[in-house]
Parts: sequence; C-alpha cells; structure tokens
Amino acid sequence: MRQKLSWRNLLLVGFTLFSMFFGAGNLIFPPFLGAEAGTLTWHAMRGFLLSAVGLPVLGVAAVAMAGGLDRLGRRVHPGFAFVFTLLIYLSIGPCLAIPRTASTSFEMAVLPYLGGLGTALGSRAQLIYSVVFFCIAMALAFRPDKLTDRLGKVLCPTLLILIAVIFTGCLIWPLGAYGAPAKEYADSAAVKGFLEGYQTMDTIAALNFGIIIALNIRAKGVQEDGAVVRETVKAGVIAGLLMAAVYVALAHIGAPAGAKMRYPGNGARILTFVADSLFGRAGMILLGMIFFIACLNTCVGLLSCCSEYFSTILPAVGYRLWVVVFAGVSLLISNAGLDRILQFSVPVLNAIYPVAIMLIALAFLNPLIKGWKRVYPCAILFTGAASVLYALEECSFLDKVLPWLLGRLFGDAVSGAAAAAGVRLEALLALLPGYEAGLGWILPAAAGCALGILLSLAGSRED
Repeated sequence: MRQKLSWRNLLLVGFTLFSMFFGAGNLIFPPFLGAEAGTLTWHAMRGFLLSAVGLPVLGVAAVAMAGGLDRLGRRVHPGFAFVFTLLIYLSIGPCLAIPRTASTSFEMAVLPYLGGLGTALGSRAQLIYSVVFFCIAMALAFRPDKLTDRLGKVLCPTLLILIAVIFTGCLIWPLGAYGAPAKEYADSAAVKGFLEGYQTMDTIAALNFGIIIALNIRAKGVQEDGAVVRETVKAGVIAGLLMAAVYVALAHIGAPAGAKMRYPGNGARILTFVADSLFGRAGMILLGMIFFIACLNTCVGLLSCCSEYFSTILPAVGYRLWVVVFAGVSLLISNAGLDRILQFSVPVLNAIYPVAIMLIALAFLNPLIKGWKRVYPCAILFTGAASVLYALEECSFLDKVLPWLLGRLFGDAVSGAAAAAGVRLEALLALLPGYEAGLGWILPAAAGCALGILLSLAGSRED
C-alpha cells in the first residue's frame, strides 16, 4: 500500500515548514513593497510572489527529489558538495540568521516597553533577553521530530491569527486609499517586485529545511524514500500557499500606510504605524508578539537543521550538544559582534545565493541533462565566478580593501594599479544584464550550461 500522510498531518508539516521560513525579514518586506508600489501593489506582488514564494518552494522540491542537499551537490563534485553545504548551514545559521532572530525580536518586542529600565540596564537588557530567548528556542529544538507538534500545532496558528487580527483591522477601519507608486515601481512594477522578492533569500533556507521536514514526515509513519519525497513536496506547496496569502495581506496593510507616512523608511516602521493607528498600545503589544513568534519559529527551525546536519558529519558530538553550541555562539554574536559578522556573512550569502538557485534549476533539468556530466560543474563554476565577483564588489573589496592590503605589502604603486584594475573590472561587470540588481550571474550561468553541453558532446564523440 502506498504510504502517505493524512491530510491533518500533511497540513501540520506544511504549517511547520511555513513557520520555519517566516521570520522577521518576511514580515517587513511586503508592507514596504505595498507602501512603495501604492496603486501598483498587485502588479508588483505578481513578481514578488514568483521569486519570494516560487523559488523557495522549488528549492524544497529540488532537494527532496535529489535525496538531500549533499547528493544534489555531489552532481557537481564531492568537494563542492561538502564546502557548499557547510557554507550554507553556517552563513544562514549561527553566523547570520540565528543571531538576528534574537536581536530583531528584542528591538521590536521588548525594547519599546522597557522605558527607563532599558536605559538603566543598557546592553545587559539585551543579554538577559537573549539568554531567555535562546533557552526557549533550545527547549523547542531538542526534539526535532516533534516540531510539527510544537510549531505546526501551536506557534504557527498563533502567528497567523495575530497577523489576521491586524489585517482584519485594516479591512474594518481602512487607513485610506493606496498612494502613488514610487518611480521604480511606476516604471516596471512586476520586475521591481520580483527583485524585492529575490532579496528575501529564502531559497537558501529552503535547501536547509528539507532535512528536518523529512525527519518529521518519517516520525508520522511514512518511511519509504519515495513517499517522503512526495510528502515533502506537498508540504512545500502548502507552505508556499500560506506564505503567498500572508504576503498579500501584509502588502495590503502597507499600501495605504505609504500615503499616510511621509517617509516610511522600512517595513518595521510601517507595521508599527499601522498597529498603533488601529489599536493603540494594544496594537503595539500585538505587533511585538508577532515579531517574537516569527523570530522564535525561525530560530528553532535553523537550530534544528544546523544541529541535525553537523551531528551527521561529526556524530561524536550529539545533536543536543550541537543545539547548545549553536545557541551559545548565536547568543554571543547577537550581543557582541553582529555588525561585524554581517560584514562577512552578507557577502558570503550574496556569493552562494545564485549558486543555490542554479543548483535548483539544474535539479529540475536533470532528466534532460543526465547524460551530460560536465553541465553541472561548468554551470556552477561560471555562476559562482560571477556571484563571487559581485559579492566582492558589493563589499568594496575590489576597489578599496584589496588595494589597501596590497599597498601595505608592496607599496603605493601596486596599490594604485590594483585600485585602477578593480575599477575597470567593476565597469566590465556592470555590462552584464541585471548586474546592478544582483542578477548579473544569469548570462554567465547560461554560458556555463552551453559550454558543459558542448564539452559533454565532444567527450562522448571521443569515447
């Protein structure tokens, strides 16, 4: 008999996956898009949903069909699979996303209510909060096979209800008409929306979460590998539909607020304005709860995924100890060095994000290119080269950092030559279509695929 989850369990797994995806960043992007797009909000949302929902769902499906991120990466090279997987888990885990869940939830859910106590405690207030926050997260993450019972049954429905309260308030007491669109949206709303959704980078998280979702599906009695893949894909679709619905609601919340606020600034300010306008202090408490639950869900999901992965490559260190280690490291970073670690982690994310997308695309093209073994390495090499150069340019490494280092080592003449070369290289990179938006890797990726096909065909003729 074909194994599958009951509809109830499938919904729980889908809710769990949604709650792992939906963090603070997902809360603030759509309201800001609505405020900026104004009357063109729904045109912009088409592009936004395509990249912010479509790509992560495809990522979940690609990893499931390949049998895991490591197996997918091995189609390029075993060494690449190890390094790429390691970078993904570290950069989106303890080196960036996990620490930010604590710092963001503190700023949005706790700091506004501390008043004079917050001033008196200073940095100790965030430290105390972070200790409590990570203790709660560890307690929830210690049993990764029970996440559907904790996130799916309790925290995710609570989060959805709280967001629905604000959305319903906007329907009952409208804040006004949608404002005029900003210039970049007026020119091409759907394209701008796609680029905004692309910046959420949830596709990287999608590659991580498969390991925990599969674990929870097996805990519900589905053991056959093929059945686990099918149920994972179904859960991904459910999570995607939930994300799309919430994104649409948040965009509607932000669209009229853009006309009311002179300088919206960011999505957090917009949500604060709306919650305060609708419900006063109760609305601010409601918003704080939303940010706290969203950040906690993401933190638990990332702690579980990272710990599960590292317990497989270093089994001598148990899963629970890895949870403690990652929570401890994240605690230190969130309170001491988050800004510095962002300077390193964000360029790494910019470098690996296009590679992740290309790997997903190749996974779906695999039935067509299965016999062309050189397509994977060539496509990933070209994509990686373009994305690494973009990441280096974004952090001013090519025109400032590298010339400074060379100047310290070899003198001003070498430094000047390196700076000039960096400027020329940046000018050449800017010629790539979509480069300014971070999409300059697409043309090199296509060229890499074409080269891989040609090399594969040439190799088959030689054989």
